[in-house]
Amino acid sequence: MLAEERRQLILELLEQHKSVIAKDLADQFQLSVDSIRRDLTMMEEQGLLKKTYGGAVPLPKVRVLPLPDEQRYGEGSPTQNAVSRLAASRIRENDSVYLGGAGIQYGMLKYLSRQMPFTVVTNSLQVAQALRGFPNVEAYLIGGRLTAASGNLKDAFAQEQLRLFSFDLCFLTGGGVSERGVSTGSADGASLARTVLERSRQAVCLAPHEKLGLDLFAFTAPLDAFNLLITDERAPEETVRALAARGPQVLVARTGEEATD
Repeated sequence: MLAEERRQLILELLEQHKSVIAKDLADQFQLSVDSIRRDLTMMEEQGLLKKTYGGAVPLPKVRVLPLPDEQRYGEGSPTQNAVSRLAASRIRENDSVYLGGAGIQYGMLKYLSRQMPFTVVTNSLQVAQALRGFPNVEAYLIGGRLTAASGNLKDAFAQEQLRLFSFDLCFLTGGGVSERGVSTGSADGASLARTVLERSRQAVCLAPHEKLGLDLFAFTAPLDAFNLLITDERAPEETVRALAARGPQVLVARTGEEATD
């Protein structure tokens, strides 16, 4: 069993039993107690649980409500559209691409080529539905438990299916992007994004200015897990420099322009 699968099972046991004991987990997974403690320490650092003496308990639930569809999948602001447009321009002929279901990822669709052949894998019903109108795109929708509010699939079953693919390029985002890294409001969403990163040769973080400096409930990945970060012209210059110092190349998408390094 992969470490990520084991940690996902630990989260499911926490959800079911409201606490876990390190010794019991060690027996269940046939590992040492020290190995389980390292798992729990890492998961606590990622904001997934709270360690206790001898085990762990869940963190208080933080409910992050997605925007209504008319806002989430609407026209987008000029700065968001600039990020989406520049991101879409990174796709090359015959690329295999992962595209999630956040508003800024959905916003990329209007800038995608309708002639150049490429492949898209998505966990979003909305994205999959829109891609039906692209005759040049071979599209795959992964399965799993449907999140009713957002129409996205991000449970352990969805993550297992993603491991069957390899991506030339993935486009990821989060509710927060800071020097610490990318974070989101959902532990499942963070875990799914890490699975995508593992299966991708090049990773792009979409980071509109309104998400900069925020740390949300569930840690996804550090910035050096991404090859490229795209933000917009309203991002403070000192913030752009600080993000670039953490590893990724940073591009600033400007309305009406291409980008600057």
